[in-house]
Amino acid sequence: MTLTIALSKGRIFEETLPLLAAAGIEPAEAPESSRKLIIGTNRPDVQLVIVRASDVPTYVQYGAADLGIAGRDVLIEHGGAGLYQPLDLNIAKCKMMVAVENGFDYDAAVKHGARLKIATKYPQIAREHFAAKGVHVDIIKLYGSMELAPLVGLADAIVDLVSTGSTLKANNLQAVEHIIDISSRLVVNQAALKLKYDTIQPVLDAFAGAVSQ
Repeated sequence: MTLTIALSKGRIFEETLPLLAAAGIEPAEAPESSRKLIIGTNRPDVQLVIVRASDVPTYVQYGAADLGIAGRDVLIEHGGAGLYQPLDLNIAKCKMMVAVENGFDYDAAVKHGARLKIATKYPQIAREHFAAKGVHVDIIKLYGSMELAPLVGLADAIVDLVSTGSTLKANNLQAVEHIIDISSRLVVNQAALKLKYDTIQPVLDAFAGAVSQ
């Protein structure tokens, strides 16, 4: 019975490698240098599927993958339906922030009840954040280059992931409010956990042991 793990390229994949190693799993090739979307491992009963980060919860929810690793941001936007989330892996850490162009008085706009235009690829997180503050907003969904939106007048502010802040600084923006801390979580298909318990549980235990060190 093959165990399928959904991963995305880039930072999450790289920071997952030590966790996979702890579970005795080594990818046969690197996704950055391979065009394959299904990658074998040193274990004949384990394979990796390489998908977009935002698609990981969907593959796991519908059973196309048994396990997956996804950022908290992606899981909140997805809703997490049908997913067991046993473990915060403490990898791919960053912060979800509100950012504005330098010179924009965000505090005054909020205080005076202005209706703000917010550009983001995380509409659920943004909506919940501003609703909790009682701030009226119009959410503008974008898929990339959030930093451009305030500079060309598309939005008053953006809600986006911030790691070092260097991209904001380079585009004359500044972070003005922290929303939540983000890290990547292990997600498990609930049916797979029952059907493949003997295969999945040792992987969960190995990941948990590696995270706690």
